[in-house]
Amino acid sequence: MCPMSTSSKVEPSSTQPIVAQAKITEGLKHDDPAFKSTWVHRAWLVSGCTTVLIALTKSMVASIHSHIWAEPIIAGLVGYVVADLMFGVYHWSVDNYGDVNTPIFGAQIDDFQGHHDMPWYITRREVANNFHALGQAATFIFLPINLFFNDAILMAFIGCLSTCLLFSQQFHAWSHSTKSKLPPIVVTLQDLGVLVSRTQHAAHHHVPFNSNYCIVSGIWNKFLDENKVFVAFEKAIFFWFGVKPRSWNEPSLKLTKENITPLS
Repeated sequence: MCPMSTSSKVEPSSTQPIVAQAKITEGLKHDDPAFKSTWVHRAWLVSGCTTVLIALTKSMVASIHSHIWAEPIIAGLVGYVVADLMFGVYHWSVDNYGDVNTPIFGAQIDDFQGHHDMPWYITRREVANNFHALGQAATFIFLPINLFFNDAILMAFIGCLSTCLLFSQQFHAWSHSTKSKLPPIVVTLQDLGVLVSRTQHAAHHHVPFNSNYCIVSGIWNKFLDENKVFVAFEKAIFFWFGVKPRSWNEPSLKLTKENITPLS
């Protein structure tokens, strides 16, 4: 999930960058409704957080009763690692395939493309506004598992996986924030590689946006990029279906992070 719809995008003329920037920033103020959370957003955030807490609580209770701790901890770490890979694959897919008219995922695909044009936008959104889609996804995907299973190891895996996916948008927003505006603990976690770093994710925001897709911790990015895993997927899809990813096309001139100044 990314921060804005491409309905706000502007295709600037190379001879009129000032006019283009004026148009794209027109109406985007700190009190703009696009930044605000609604009660529906808040409800989905609460639902997602509740889903996560159910899994983590059931894992802890089951661990106490079964007197096992090492296995759930390892399962939780595996969930953390898998979450980074899962979001990376999802990010790659919506960056490169489909459009606003794609069923179910159209709005998210549109948002990801808008995010490439104005990456700073994500830092202006209120919490529930930023999280609600992931809260909804976590509820539908993980809540049924939480309700029907009680195994300590499985719940630890699901709990950490769903936690990382739910809060991935916050990790993402932090990667677009300046160091001076981040809490010291966040900066430390980014520097340690526990959360995706500002530098690593900034590498994604260069046309044609075809690297560093993972945004939870980013630990998969080097392996996936150096081994051209997504390139292999793209070639296979093109061979079987004749569909090219967006990253293969000549990028059009966009208002990227390098040529637009965020709102003060």
